[in-house]
Amino acid sequence: MSKLEKTINRDLILRENLALQRTILANQTTFLSFLRTSMYFLVGGLGIKNLLQVEGSIYYQVIFYTIAIVILVFGTVNYVRQKRKIEESRMHVGNYKMEYEKEG
Repeated sequence: MSKLEKTINRDLILRENLALQRTILANQTTFLSFLRTSMYFLVGGLGIKNLLQVEGSIYYQVIFYTIAIVILVFGTVNYVRQKRKIEESRMHVGNYKMEYEKEG
């Protein structure tokens, strides 16, 4: 294997690892967005009682709390599912590693 081919393979491994890191960070950012949205609905549920000073405001609170819980659960499930897929794809990164360990 020529020196140029070794350099190209190392570049591919680096690119794959960097792409994987970006994907991990994007997954974490998405989870934090779900968390933030869930907290907005939670705060909305807390604040609606003071905003609507009528007897039926408890129903609106329950609706806001339910939406917050659903968003949080969906975000958590999405995060775990995507994290598992990312970990499964990690094994495909660097099929070239074995060549470097043998030669270098």
